[in-house]
This record gives sequence, structure tokens and C-alpha cells, in this order.
Amino acid sequence: MTPAPPPSRPAPRPARAKPAGHHDGAATRPLRLAIPNKGRLSDDSVDLLRRAGITLQGSSDRRLFATALDGRLQVLFVRARDIPAYVAAGTVDCGMTGLDVVKESGAKVRDLLDLRFGKCRLVLAVPDGDAASGPRDIPDGARVATTYPNLTKAYFAKARRKVRIVGVSGACEVAPMLGVADAITDLASSGSTLAMNHLREVHTILHSTCRLIAPARTDAAVQDELDRLRFALGSVLAARGKRYLLADVPRKALAEIQTFLPGVAGPTVVEIAGHKDLVAIQVVVDEADVYDAVSRLKALGGRGILVMPIDRMVA
Repeated sequence: MTPAPPPSRPAPRPARAKPAGHHDGAATRPLRLAIPNKGRLSDDSVDLLRRAGITLQGSSDRRLFATALDGRLQVLFVRARDIPAYVAAGTVDCGMTGLDVVKESGAKVRDLLDLRFGKCRLVLAVPDGDAASGPRDIPDGARVATTYPNLTKAYFAKARRKVRIVGVSGACEVAPMLGVADAITDLASSGSTLAMNHLREVHTILHSTCRLIAPARTDAAVQDELDRLRFALGSVLAARGKRYLLADVPRKALAEIQTFLPGVAGPTVVEIAGHKDLVAIQVVVDEADVYDAVSRLKALGGRGILVMPIDRMVA
């Protein structure tokens, strides 16, 4: 009898292709960024991302979630006060929120970048008739209304004053008028709201702007993406208030031009074909200096002067 042939082995399956950006040990995932879901901080955060080349997809007026960079970035819209906790817990990889919110939360996060918008101050204010000029003039037992109880408590503890913190969830400017507080600590920008409510600013507790924050620790792959994001946002911030100026100028005027147009590392000078006495210059100039710079270039024989905006700048 002819023996039966051995059972055939199944053909090996083709190896599955690794996704783009794969790192050995774990597949990459989108970077998760939390930004405020409403208000000026939300609008300014979205605008900064757009200027950095990060256009959000899938967002709307009732937005909760959006993606960008072909899915490599996920943006979550949440309450500004919740962002430090989400970042510290690793629920998101980074967030944009005010320094005042970060300090009040006490969350262990890293401050990666000052985004330079959302400027405000946390201040101590008292009624107009109060003679106090600082925290030490607030007597022990005084009632202080605030939406920042942790910062306020630490502030008065440093001043060695034992005050009663009156926590409020909304505007606290009316608390002294209603007789529920003797002073307040609250955010101020121009101070007009305080004046409208017959309050006087006594001392600044904290200067605040919106910050890019990250967890205290991140793995290497996430840190690499965080560095990319910080670099992109930083280049937009570096370009603010700058203009790119181009002009054809007499070669003999270059030395004088360098005295008022130093640029980042001096103006770039390019030869102009067929014009031995003329050169083209390219230089970054502060927006505030453009008016006078153009006039001086014109007086020195400059022509073809162009001034253009700069979206991003890497020094």
C-alpha cells in the first residue's frame, strides 16, 4: 500500500504592514490636546493653531472634539478649569489654559510655553472707602470672596493673615456690596469692572497668560510630538509684531541701512543682474519700525519696497 502523503502546511500569512509613524514596541496614536470650550481663550487657541498650520476638522459651535494633521492630532474642547487635572492625569497629552487656573488647581504639570494671550491679573480689591494698601492691612477674621480659594488662602498665609475665605461660583465683585465679604480676590484686566462696583485694586497676586502645559512625565514618542507642537506654536509667536521687508537699494547705502535695519542676523543682500550699483535687501523688521524704515529707505534711493506679513519665524 502506498503511504499517505504528509499533511501540507498552511501557507504563511503575509506580514501586516506597520502603520505610518510606527515605533517598535507600540503603535503611535494621535497626540491629544485639550483647549477651552468657550470664551476668548477658546477662540485665541483655535486661531493660534490655525496660524501654525493646524486646521481643525469636525469642529462646530457645539464642539466637543476635532482632529487635525490627518488624524495625528486630536483636540478636545473642555472647561478651562478642568484642563490641568486632565493633563496631570494623562487623560490628554497637553493642554492650553490660563496660568491662574493651573496655579489654583495645584496640578503637577510642566509649563511648556507662554502663549501670550489671555493676559489678566489676579488681584486683591477692597471697597473704595477702605484704607488698606496691601494684604497685611486686611485684619484677621475678614471675609474675602473669591473664585480662587487655594491661591487666596496661600496669599494671605504668606502675609500671616487669618482670613475667612468665602467661595463663590460667579462674579464676586458684588459680594462686598451685598455685605457677604469685606474684600475680594478676582481677575482683572483693565480694572473697569472693579471701578463699576466701587472697588479699588490693592495688590496683584498673580500675572496670568494662557500656557501650553504637559504632564510631569511623558514617554519618548509623546515627548517628540510635544516638541513638534511647541516648536510650531513658538514660531508663530516669534513672528508676531514682525514684518518682512524687501527693497532695491544703492550699494553705497548698505552701511547706513544696517544701522536702522539690523534684522535677525543682518539684512540679506542679493546681487541684481545688470545693476552694479544696486542690490536687493531682505530683512525682518519690527512692525513698529516699518513706518520710519520705509521713509528712510526711500530717502536713500531705495525702490521697489515691499512689506509683507510673516506667519511663522524660526530664528
